[in-house]
Amino acid sequence: MSLTKFLRILLLTAGGLLVTMALCLLGAYLYVSARLPKVDTLADYRPPVITRILGDDGSLIAELYRERRILVPVSAMPRQLIEAFVAAEDSKFFHHQGLDLGSIARAALKNLRAGGIVQGGSTITQQVAKSLLLTPERKFSRKFKEAILAWRMEQHLTKEEILYLYLNQIYLGHGAYGVQAAAENYFAKNVEDLTLAECAILAGLPQAPSRYSPYRHLKRAKDRQRYVLERMAHEGYIPAEAAAQALTEELVIHPRSKPQVPGAAYFTEQVRRYLEQTFGSEQTLTGGLEVHTTMNLAMQQAAQQAVRHNLRNHDRRQGYRGPLRTLSKDQQELFLTEQAVAWPEAPPVGERLEGLLIKGGKQDLVVRIGSFTGLIPRKDIAWAGNLQVLAQGQPVKVDSDKKLVKLPVGSVLLVEVVQPLTNGKLGLALAQEPEAQAALVALDPRSGEVKAMVGGYDFSQSQFNRAIQAKRLPGSAFKPLIYAAALDKGYTPATIVLDTPLIYREKGEQGQVKEWKPKNYRGSFSGPTSLRRALARSYNVVTIKILQDIGVRYAIGYASKLGIESPLTADLTLALGSSAISPLELATAYSVFANGGVRFTPNYISRVVDRHGRVLESVDPADFPEGPADQQQLIRNPTERVISPETAYLITNLMESVVQNGTGFRAKALGRPAAGKTGTTNDQKDAWFAGYVPQLIAVSWTGYDQERSLGKNETGSRAAAPAWVEFMKQSLKGVPRQHFPVPDAIEFRPIDPETGLLAPEDGSEVIFEAFASGTAPTRYALERKQPKAQDFFKLDLEDI
Repeated sequence: MSLTKFLRILLLTAGGLLVTMALCLLGAYLYVSARLPKVDTLADYRPPVITRILGDDGSLIAELYRERRILVPVSAMPRQLIEAFVAAEDSKFFHHQGLDLGSIARAALKNLRAGGIVQGGSTITQQVAKSLLLTPERKFSRKFKEAILAWRMEQHLTKEEILYLYLNQIYLGHGAYGVQAAAENYFAKNVEDLTLAECAILAGLPQAPSRYSPYRHLKRAKDRQRYVLERMAHEGYIPAEAAAQALTEELVIHPRSKPQVPGAAYFTEQVRRYLEQTFGSEQTLTGGLEVHTTMNLAMQQAAQQAVRHNLRNHDRRQGYRGPLRTLSKDQQELFLTEQAVAWPEAPPVGERLEGLLIKGGKQDLVVRIGSFTGLIPRKDIAWAGNLQVLAQGQPVKVDSDKKLVKLPVGSVLLVEVVQPLTNGKLGLALAQEPEAQAALVALDPRSGEVKAMVGGYDFSQSQFNRAIQAKRLPGSAFKPLIYAAALDKGYTPATIVLDTPLIYREKGEQGQVKEWKPKNYRGSFSGPTSLRRALARSYNVVTIKILQDIGVRYAIGYASKLGIESPLTADLTLALGSSAISPLELATAYSVFANGGVRFTPNYISRVVDRHGRVLESVDPADFPEGPADQQQLIRNPTERVISPETAYLITNLMESVVQNGTGFRAKALGRPAAGKTGTTNDQKDAWFAGYVPQLIAVSWTGYDQERSLGKNETGSRAAAPAWVEFMKQSLKGVPRQHFPVPDAIEFRPIDPETGLLAPEDGSEVIFEAFASGTAPTRYALERKQPKAQDFFKLDLEDI
């Protein structure tokens, strides 16, 4: 065969192979491209973004998300941030059409040598295609698809649009998606405020966010920062001097705390449940909603703090339960080593943590926390009883009444730092976590807005929200509802009722006779007693007589219109708060009294806005000037007058006497007009205090989840009222002092307190009593006659 013929055959064969390869490539392109997602969908870029929950002043209180992403336009990003990413990830970005053939060739050679994909060589456009349109699998077929999509994207989108997608989509470590979330995560800044040095840190993260994390590996992050700055200088984005200066800049890394402010967890969890119920989990966690709530952050944090202080004080009154555990010698060394790692610096004041008891002296207990030594003064632990320190290895002993506690050296104690490191010693206090639980809910009675809601001691330990989910017996805190019902049945604050022993008998299912002998808390009886005094002193027998007189069914209906939704027991024990209700229900009922007889439904969300600024829900009709459109809703909170202004004022006035002269005396600490009522159930299983000023109402409850006595003398006044007082003191700072408004139809008359009849104004023991128009007595006490036996429940001496 001649050389010419051989060359011809070779050329034809090569040409045929090239044509075949071209046809195969064309076929593959046509086959693959027909099955690729359309680039047009990127024009409607809707990535998962965070839902933000805001307080009543617009401050951020919590975030809900699957991916923590905050969209920002390219125009808001510093030019040097864009240049840093381009220099580090795709230096030819502004010049290629989606593919950098040189980078692809270099990556292909490395991959062939390695026998698999070890280097991508992807452009920024390809990375966007992979992230938004393809799966993350590492195959050659995916790279082929990626290249096709990148070329198409460059035909449909501008470079700025591609950067917008890339810089908002990219994962930059520690839950941050996009440059804005990363700027907040690492530097506690908005993206537009980043320095060149900080921009270079962020631009160094895409390759391996965990490996170059400035939190965990600051040296690696700095090395990567150097690489980015050198690339920026090489590409002409910055002068070499600027790069060198940026390298010397001290980085202040701010580890981002949890996306929720302290003390707000119970409130925000209730908001989250509402959002998921209303909008679904997907939109709640990825839809970028902006949720405006009624929470007042300062009040919320004051409520959580008050609940914790009150529970800790209650727990101390119950005595010391002993150490958390005891450790052997080897365990002690390991314990202190681990603590030294956890606390390289002295723990701050207010921190609660474990400490190791190493010595007990006459003046102090000596405790080690890692490498630090602290002292617990014995004079501050009288609440723990007679606390004796034993030799190591001895057993812990706590007597039944907790008056004698024996602790061996090596005991692990819960302590609280109360004084900073001074003369090489920390000031400590002995502590223990409360076993009881509590709730506190506060409303603005003028609008029904929930301003604070605390459902327990610590949300991280128990997510059960006792403010709304727990149903407990209110005890005497229910009595104002009975008294208000009586006022609307003709009773007045001056009505006299006999406080005398009662015996009720009924037959049981087996025919046996059961007796019920209700008694007052202190076991004594007071004889003829006015309604005002009976409520102030929380007399049980008087309340039972009133309920029997007005009728149980009537009282249940009355409580229902005040906002009590739980089923109520239809017998006379209702007078003593024998039906379980939630703190929020009781707050709703009391808010009617505080609001002049008008009831609002409690609400905690005022507006929900989607990611585009469209209002989805609102309590304000002005947000829907033409009425709610599709997928929009006006949150209706209709007001309803359920009792008269006069009745609301009279029961409020009666409860002011509870504060001034009765069981609610602790509320006098506010130094302003306040109305309230304590509540204590049998065996002190539940303790309540519900009260209000004209601008704010709050209900405090304390008890054990598994019902048992709170302890001797742990009444509503002692176990619940202190939390209410602390909360109200903090919440009312800067709020004007106001008296409760008096309706025009209220009359004040001088009354003889013993008879409830009129008395001369200059009498020695006269009191001025409030009456609704036309209900004041017309006769004077001087005309008094002795009551007859039939005047058992209600003594209206005018008719005698």
